Amino acid sequence: MKIKGYYALLSLVCLVLGFMISYSYALTAKREPQQQRDKQWDREYELRSGLIRQEKANAALEKKVADLQKKVRAEEKKLGDQQKQFSDAVKEVEELRMYLGRAKVKGAGIELTLADATKIPGDKNINNYLVHDGHIQMVLNELYASGANAIAINGQRLTAHSFVTCIGPVVNVNGTEHPAPFIITAMGNSDVLSKALNIKGGVIDRLLRDNISVKLQTKSDLTFERYYEK
Repeated sequence: MKIKGYYALLSLVCLVLGFMISYSYALTAKREPQQQRDKQWDREYELRSGLIRQEKANAALEKKVADLQKKVRAEEKKLGDQQKQFSDAVKEVEELRMYLGRAKVKGAGIELTLADATKIPGDKNINNYLVHDGHIQMVLNELYASGANAIAINGQRLTAHSFVTCIGPVVNVNGTEHPAPFIITAMGNSDVLSKALNIKGGVIDRLLRDNISVKLQTKSDLTFERYYEK
């Protein structure tokens, strides 16, 4: 009887132990999915939080880049304005040097040749058939008024201080004597210069009335050496 009681007690203990193990396993199995879900939620929350932080950091960087780009554009505009001012100043200096005859220049323009009359009647005053400084000065005034950028007489560059005077049969230009014919070259708009000289009752008509031989040509490759003071 004692042995049977022992077996009965042992069976009861095993039964209770099995029940406890089974309950513990079931409880653990029930908790594991919840824990996994909790871990998954924590992981997703951490990822979302990290993504939000990264988006904020990116937005701050984008704003910084935009501010820097704005500053760069402002500096570029400032530099462009300075370069334009410098370029305009250089252009103005070059134009002044050109008008003053201080720089060698090339360009298109016209060539006007003035020569004494080929036939002079024996009973006429020879001076009425020669080119005089007044004729040349008349041409120069018209050319300057028509926008000529550079003018030369027989290759000698003229400046704002140049003078033309008659000395007998020759013409003195800045102290240098030149005999006829006188080749006057002018750089500028050849069409404008030609029309200004050929206007009815204008310079060429007056020269022809004074028995001066006149020849006008347009040129595309004139060269004007710089003026050298003596």
